[in-house]
Amino acid sequence: MTDRLRTGMLLLPRRYKRALQVVTDVLLVWFALWLAFLVRLGIDEIYHPLRLHYWLFLAAPVIAIPIFIRFGMYRAVMRYFGNDALIAIGKAVSLSSLILALVVYWHSNHTAIVPRSIVFNYWWLSLVLIGGLRLIMRQYFLGDWFAARQHVPFTNRDNGLPKVAIYGAGAAGNQLVAALRIGRMMRPVAFIDDDESVADRVISGLQVFRGNDIQKMIDATGAEEILLAIPSASRARRREILGLLENFPLHVRSVPGFMDLASGRVKVDDIQEVDIADLLGRDAVPAQEDLLSRCVTGQVVMVTGAGGSIGSELCRQILMLEPKALLLFEHSEFNLYSIHGELEQRIRRESLPVRLVPFLGSIRNQKHLIDTMTMWGVNTVYHAAAYKHVPLVEHNIAEGVLNNVIGTLNTAQAALQANVANFVLISTDKAVRPTNVMGSTKRLAELVLQALSKEVAPVLFGDSGKVARVNKTRFTMVRFGNVLGSSGSVIPLFHKQIQAGGPLTVTHPKITRYFMTIPEAAQLVIQAGSMGLGGDVFVLDMGEPVRIAALAEKMIHLSGLSVRSEKNPHGDIAIEFTGLRPGEKLYEELLIGDNVSPTRHPMILTASEDFLVWDVLKDRLTLLLKAVETEDFTVVRQLLRELVSGYTPEGEIVDWVYQQRLRDI
Repeated sequence: MTDRLRTGMLLLPRRYKRALQVVTDVLLVWFALWLAFLVRLGIDEIYHPLRLHYWLFLAAPVIAIPIFIRFGMYRAVMRYFGNDALIAIGKAVSLSSLILALVVYWHSNHTAIVPRSIVFNYWWLSLVLIGGLRLIMRQYFLGDWFAARQHVPFTNRDNGLPKVAIYGAGAAGNQLVAALRIGRMMRPVAFIDDDESVADRVISGLQVFRGNDIQKMIDATGAEEILLAIPSASRARRREILGLLENFPLHVRSVPGFMDLASGRVKVDDIQEVDIADLLGRDAVPAQEDLLSRCVTGQVVMVTGAGGSIGSELCRQILMLEPKALLLFEHSEFNLYSIHGELEQRIRRESLPVRLVPFLGSIRNQKHLIDTMTMWGVNTVYHAAAYKHVPLVEHNIAEGVLNNVIGTLNTAQAALQANVANFVLISTDKAVRPTNVMGSTKRLAELVLQALSKEVAPVLFGDSGKVARVNKTRFTMVRFGNVLGSSGSVIPLFHKQIQAGGPLTVTHPKITRYFMTIPEAAQLVIQAGSMGLGGDVFVLDMGEPVRIAALAEKMIHLSGLSVRSEKNPHGDIAIEFTGLRPGEKLYEELLIGDNVSPTRHPMILTASEDFLVWDVLKDRLTLLLKAVETEDFTVVRQLLRELVSGYTPEGEIVDWVYQQRLRDI
């Protein structure tokens, strides 16, 4: 019955709701005025004010209701009634009481005297009745009686919802508590905060515990989960907190970061799993604006592989630097559709003066690349298109060579012929002393750019006319490790495996990798591409390498679960070691040699590395391409060994075509 009445009232037309509020306020004003007399004169004079001061009961609503309307009291939505509305009520009631006091003073000379305390009593009683009724109705319309009765003694407080503690008793934490109470999907039971000024106090009806009292909080409240509401905390601080929480059987999740909240992309109650970047504990270095804008702002920029993990983030950041035009070059129709739609919406939403042009094409088609760059007058190319998955490329050698080497060669030569000013190759740490085809092809792609950059007027590969082309393009390479959340990253895989109940699969107990967030990597790529004179190999500071097995354990613990092992056979999720896959290394490196120098950016280094002259490299590329076309992968491997310093493939050739041919023999 109560639910039907509430639903019926919510469905009333707006004008009926306002009329009902006005009538209710008139009755409350009369009741407050009558109670004011009753408090002053006592119960024996219960009818006295109605008989002698009826004019006052006519004047009170005539004064109050227009003021209430002026202060917007009938525009507030009752379900989301908050502090601003209470302040408006206080102002409106105070002003109406003041005017009523002036009327009483003026009118008392003509009729029976009204006691001076009546106006004061009327003021505080109106505040209690008008404000209090609205607060009660807010709880009623929300259906959230638990929040109102949780402090009532001897009542059952357990409503069956998961119990959560909020880490952070600031503004974000309080907004999160309000959102959870409205949504009624979780039950907030406590705050945790390291601020001594709020420790052991009660905020929003919840006790605040110190950071070192987690176990005490669990015992007192039965909390099953912790939500991090510290969006402005540094990564280093978040890492400290996660390290503390990892020791308790609690599922840890978080509200979004400060910049996501400020941009409006997400809301406070958009709860998400802990950002693994917080486990790295490293804060991004602020960007240098002149480096960001130098090769982008007001220019025509082209991104190959625009729909991939790195390419799409490059496009997002380039867009905010307001190029004249942004060309999206991508061979995957779905990826191109997705990133184009996302960026179009952003351009409309933020009224950006950028022309966005999607190109569906392959970097193996050099003519398409030349036509695109020439017709649009491209100034800067960010070449992110590549095959990056080590085992897949190991099993598909021809595709890896054609895409990573010949594709880069085509793109670079097209840029040179179209007089593109800047060309930036996105490389990888796997190009350093590689043990796999993917890494060796990426290093060979670097060698192509290094060789071209040293030629003032090269004869291009495949040019039967042997025409020398004037080189006006500045070629640079940016090398870095794994990015969090990219396609093929272990992080999304671990999340899925945890949700499925495990096990988590790790290739080797000692395997380590460098990690960086995609936005940080893309921002550093843009800045690095603005530096150098040509042929430069820039290396991003990736911090300390991360042991993948330790990362898996942390993710299990922060999900509120335990690791099943020989020491703990009754744990929740096991970690299985599957062995290194074809071409995988235990650890990755960023530098081939020790000859490295700092740059003006503290996170970007430049390496001086050996390279081949263009004419020699062209001859070797001809042999490599012929071996790929004839599917002679033994020769392909031998040529890669000759060309790429430190390439030491492990094991036999595992290409699917090669293996099938051996079986047929």
